[in-house]
Amino acid sequence: MSRRTALSAIAGTLAGFTATGHAQTGTDWPNQAVRYINLFPPGGATDTLSRIYCAKMSEIVGQQFVVENRSGSGGVVGTDAIAKSRPDGYTIGLSSIASQSIAPTLYANLPYNAAQDFTYISGLWQLPNLVVVNNDLPVRTVPELIALLKANPGKYAYGSSGAGTTPHLSGELLKQMAGLDVLHVPYRGGAPALLDLIGGRVQLIMDNIPGLLPSARDGKIRALAVTSPQRSPVVPDLPTMAEFLPGFEMTSWGAVCGPAGLPQPVVERLSAFSKRALENPDLIRGYRELGATPWWTTPDALVAFRAQEEARLAPVIRASGARVE
Repeated sequence: MSRRTALSAIAGTLAGFTATGHAQTGTDWPNQAVRYINLFPPGGATDTLSRIYCAKMSEIVGQQFVVENRSGSGGVVGTDAIAKSRPDGYTIGLSSIASQSIAPTLYANLPYNAAQDFTYISGLWQLPNLVVVNNDLPVRTVPELIALLKANPGKYAYGSSGAGTTPHLSGELLKQMAGLDVLHVPYRGGAPALLDLIGGRVQLIMDNIPGLLPSARDGKIRALAVTSPQRSPVVPDLPTMAEFLPGFEMTSWGAVCGPAGLPQPVVERLSAFSKRALENPDLIRGYRELGATPWWTTPDALVAFRAQEEARLAPVIRASGARVE
């Protein structure tokens, strides 16, 4: 064997190992801590749901799943970090409706390709929005709300946690399906939007259940419906928007993904461990307390679902005029 051939063989062998010296086949994964990148700041619903999942995964797998918050640009910053990480299974993270199915239409220059730059593992949760109004608004049902807004074009406003979010798109979908003229007021997060709703500066919000339900239960705002196709077990007495506007659906979701090229054994083990975690009674209880439903999928089903969501939401985003250059 020539010296050059020998060096090439050594280089090829070394390429099959990670920095820690373990073969990248994934058959022994995980043999060290796993980093999970969350796309949003600490303390929010996605952060809490992610930590519940990671805690259960740590318990099942026997290695720590450590949450790292990498927020910014509606999840784009953290998602790009996942895409550019080493494909060895030791960096995974949150795949969300915002980053993977809304961003491809919303952003003119996205630093990643949602269809090509990731290995999709499993769904984690589905989380509907709650439709709430200011207490002074003279409506108690969705039909009454639609009638009031239709009779007063341009008079009322709905708030959201920012352009391109599911609260924003929920409002746009309502406008498009019911033929309404309602002003959109974007805020830097759900909390300031809620404060202005209580104060009467906006009259309507459709945001994730965890952020709105405590105020609704305290009587500070009035809840009318949920935006999921089925009623929520957290608020079973509330109807769905689809009961009045057939086909109305706007459900936030979270899934777990890694960079493109994860070894198949890692994908299979991550999928199987995730299924065990999502079927655990403690996790189910923790998710439902936040209004979320555990949601396991196969990797192939998640790939198809993400693409379907992008196609479904693209016309709503374009019609809204929202665009990030």
